[in-house]
Amino acid sequence: MPERIITYARAINEALREEMLRDETVFIMGEDIAQHNGPFRVTEGLFKEFGAKRVRDTPLSEAAIAGAAAGAAITGLRPVAEIMFIDFSTLATDQIINQAAKMRYMFGGKIRVPVVYRTQGGGGRGNAAQHSQSLEAWYVHIPGLWVVQPSTPHDAKGLLKSAIRNDNPIVFIEHKGLYFTKGPVPEDEYTIPLGVADVKREGQDVTIFATSKMVLVALEAARELARQGVSCEVVDPRTLKPLDMETLLESVRKTHRLVVVVEACLTGSFASEVAARVGEEAFDDLDAPIQRVGGEDVPVPYAGNLESEALPQVKDIIQAVRRIL
Repeated sequence: MPERIITYARAINEALREEMLRDETVFIMGEDIAQHNGPFRVTEGLFKEFGAKRVRDTPLSEAAIAGAAAGAAITGLRPVAEIMFIDFSTLATDQIINQAAKMRYMFGGKIRVPVVYRTQGGGGRGNAAQHSQSLEAWYVHIPGLWVVQPSTPHDAKGLLKSAIRNDNPIVFIEHKGLYFTKGPVPEDEYTIPLGVADVKREGQDVTIFATSKMVLVALEAARELARQGVSCEVVDPRTLKPLDMETLLESVRKTHRLVVVVEACLTGSFASEVAARVGEEAFDDLDAPIQRVGGEDVPVPYAGNLESEALPQVKDIIQAVRRIL
């Protein structure tokens, strides 16, 4: 049978539908997700199938969305709350960081907080500085939160299903530039365990460790470098927290070189955390300094030419690889 090819957005939609059919405690909530199908049409058809009780439009208040979802979670439901654009999760950080992330610990494990906060991050669409940020490192920093960033339709579906079934609060970040990318997704039921990285391309000379949409950029750079005789291994963590260091270290011990690629600006980024941990745990295995590739330390510009300069491109990854060969 030929592989079934669907979009990233459709894969998310299928994960939500399948989990809502499987478990009646699962419901979704957010701004314009019901009759209007969400800003990227990810929830299309779900309101018609499940009704207003389980597909709930909310007021335009991120704090209310996040707080209500956390409350629903600790009382026995499994909410999937959409925060329209990660930029506006800043308005909900008290509920996500001070409440959802802390409650299971503060109650000695006597309660569960099975809430998934779906949100959209990243730039490249001309959405300007207030709608284009990559803030995943903020949430990775918080004890008690899990953070997921899938790069392909296959991973998006399998990871979201696992996230919904998990008993911890999870920030599930979907890149806006990935929604209409396509890839193979099985029709049969499957999940992908959280905390397990994936080697997207095997190689011998350099490890490129990339997140979210940067995985696709890294793969394009790896193909170009292969034409130049350089073999790159591309590793996708998929889950930023908990982080699968074993897969990354195994790759670094094979290639002896590492380039870490994120879309966020480099100062205080997830790339910095990864570079530090590899430096601590595999310093003797490195033949060259670790390279970080990320966005410029500027608000993401609106103008297309400036936005491209501010965000990592294929050429930036190639240059970083060349520096350590």
